[in-house]
Amino acid sequence: MITIEQTDNLVNAAILGEFTIADFKAFEEQSIYKLQSPGALNLLFDLRAMLDYTVDVAWEELKFFSREHNHDFSKIAVVTDNQWLTWQAWLSRLFVDAEICVFTDYDEAKAWVQV
Repeated sequence: MITIEQTDNLVNAAILGEFTIADFKAFEEQSIYKLQSPGALNLLFDLRAMLDYTVDVAWEELKFFSREHNHDFSKIAVVTDNQWLTWQAWLSRLFVDAEICVFTDYDEAKAWVQV
């Protein structure tokens, strides 16, 4: 399940349980809508409650960020204490122009991504 909140320049997504392709499509739709607004867009992913994700989500994420929107985001904050997800976030730097930072504390991540 995914919850998505939007502010002026931020898409804030939290994943609860399994991250499915339907969840990613909802995130993608909200992000594309926000990209139509002027100014830089930032993302905050709260993955602390994510238990798993499907393979098709990994593929869609790669397509979305590397081929379709690799220049569209300014900052991406990822909140997790999972080492595998931390490694994946750092690997994403190869495909995205955005500044990417991983946090274990949600409030620190939100403060960083909103500046």
